[in-house]
Amino acid sequence: EAKAVLITTGSTRRKLDIPGADIFEHKGITYCASCDGPLFSGQDVTVIGGGNAALETVAQLAAYCKSVTIIIRGERFRADEITVQKVLSLPNVKSVTNATLLEVRGKTFADTLVYKKTDTGEKVEHKTAGIFVEIGLLPITNFAASLVERDQWNHVKVDPRTQRTSHPYIWAAGDCTDGLYHQNNIAAGDAIKALENIYLAL
Repeated sequence: EAKAVLITTGSTRRKLDIPGADIFEHKGITYCASCDGPLFSGQDVTVIGGGNAALETVAQLAAYCKSVTIIIRGERFRADEITVQKVLSLPNVKSVTNATLLEVRGKTFADTLVYKKTDTGEKVEHKTAGIFVEIGLLPITNFAASLVERDQWNHVKVDPRTQRTSHPYIWAAGDCTDGLYHQNNIAAGDAIKALENIYLAL
């Protein structure tokens, strides 16, 4: 019965979907380097993902981990070239390309990531103390699917000047929108912009 609605539901991490991933979540598999990275200081760790977020995670971990291996599915990284070159040049960083992830193994904690090299067919059992997953975010917008327009990734489409959606009395801000950048400070600014526009519209 509200006069207006502001959607700020954010997004959730895309989860690793292979056997063992659910068993070892928070037991060697983590989705937050800032939160859990220091726990793996001095150890050999692995990062999954090829975008800027994954490369930034590698750079962060390389500062205090013994080694960092970044594994990607394709042949090329999606991150910008300058970042890729800078991060891969670090002495304790190595990359694995053309890898299809098969399984996570371990006892109490994950200790092995199994993958197959798609270019050679080789099956590799990669030993690692920690697995950091950076394979993207999923916007939390399904509850509004019948109310507002969304893009191909299910982000709510908004007018960047006002944060208004396709519905005249619904606004949205933050990671759930199709905004170009998704960061905490930008989300807060977008929400303030939306509230200003709601005040004027009502």
